[in-house]
Amino acid sequence: MLYQLYETQRALMAPFSEFASASAKLYSHPLSPFTHTPMAQRVAAGLDLMHRLAKEYEKPEFGIKTVKVDNVDVAVQEQVVIDKPFCRLIRFKRFTDDPTALADMKQHPLVLVVAPLSGHHSTLLRDTVRSLLQDHKVFITDWTDARMVPTEVGPFHLNDYVAYVQEFIRHIGPEVNVISVCQPTVPVLAAVSLLATHGEATPRTMTMMGGPIDARKSPTAVNNLAMNKSHSWFENNVIYRVPPNFPGAGRRVYPGFLQHTGFVAMNPDRHLNSHYDYFLDLVRGDDDSVDSHRQFYDEYNAVLDMPAEYYLETIKTVFQDFALVNGTWVVKGTTVQPADISTTALLTVEGELDDISGAGQTKAAHELCTGIPKERQFHYDVAGAGHYGIFSGRRWREMVYPEVRRFIQRFNEDANKLDLPGRKPAKPSATPAATPAATKVAKPAAKRSRPATVKPAELAAPAQPAVQASAQPATKAPRKVPAKATRKTARG
Repeated sequence: MLYQLYETQRALMAPFSEFASASAKLYSHPLSPFTHTPMAQRVAAGLDLMHRLAKEYEKPEFGIKTVKVDNVDVAVQEQVVIDKPFCRLIRFKRFTDDPTALADMKQHPLVLVVAPLSGHHSTLLRDTVRSLLQDHKVFITDWTDARMVPTEVGPFHLNDYVAYVQEFIRHIGPEVNVISVCQPTVPVLAAVSLLATHGEATPRTMTMMGGPIDARKSPTAVNNLAMNKSHSWFENNVIYRVPPNFPGAGRRVYPGFLQHTGFVAMNPDRHLNSHYDYFLDLVRGDDDSVDSHRQFYDEYNAVLDMPAEYYLETIKTVFQDFALVNGTWVVKGTTVQPADISTTALLTVEGELDDISGAGQTKAAHELCTGIPKERQFHYDVAGAGHYGIFSGRRWREMVYPEVRRFIQRFNEDANKLDLPGRKPAKPSATPAATPAATKVAKPAAKRSRPATVKPAELAAPAQPAVQASAQPATKAPRKVPAKATRKTARG
């Protein structure tokens, strides 16, 4: 019933939103006589704010048309590589006629970015993708809004998520480097673990950023809600059926608008101040600040519905049973054992001020992946970064991305020297052996089983592995396709 009420309210507010938008232009357009009336700027600003508060936000586009490779502008085109009911695998194909840039692009490592299925669209990682495209061949998972998937397709479980990731890794090939951001760190670690257990090639590297590998460590408000409410509470209070005006009518989902409400409720003052500042910027004519606000909230307010089965199973598996760290997670008859991963290099990234995944939750992956040599394990704490700062914005571009780039480059160069396109699978072990939790990030471990902090410049060096002030190695232990060119266009 709540979903139907929300849709009814949205339908009623739509005409008001359009009226507010038109009225705002009436009081701000230079050719309108109303623009020259007293208080016109404030009236226009107020109406524009009303429009944005009442409007419906559609899924944004990635909008990445070009990137720079070797200071050359390279065209980028989105290509759907695999189209599954609940997800599309998208490749950002790069094109250039410049021979130097083309030669470099052919040598770039393959990267699969696994975007979170947690309320927002994969376009939330636009900044992540744009940076990676400078030095990598990039694929990304583009999850489908569950309300757009007809019920006859069937349900979507957490195990299906794991299977999707495995299929994408197999399709791209063993040379792939996997980057998981937030929620997918858990199913990605499970997917790679199962590949290793079954004797399949695993990715060259895994980069895990701000995810709840072990949600018991430094629990946040999000973790506490998931851990303190019963499974039945979630099923009875946040699961609803899609209304009849969508292709997925009747499907049980966790609606995106509920998740969005929860996000706003975590920091209501911050959002109120942001909207008030937007109003003042409109009055002052500060176009740069206005555009920045609109870009952020166009993305932040665009949400999707999650399949109920997937959402409830994630709550139970990750936040209530802690099945991954306890070694009790079974996927299609096989226990998930991260200790079976032996040759994939591992980098974990955490934000100092992350209020979604607390300190130590992502780093816990090192305690599980005991089969990976310690000189292939790294951890990086991002000073001053919140949850979004580790994959978007200035800190991502200036602090995190250089470390990720060096990490991937180093272990791809090592593999190429050894002529190893893939990875040698680990031998199955009975249970994942846990190692003592690392408590001091800044000091390298001497004889302890811990990932150690390293200096950024050392990651590219072949001798002693090393990421800045906290990336440590341990001691042992539907886009328009461009028209055909008259001459052949080189690809990368």
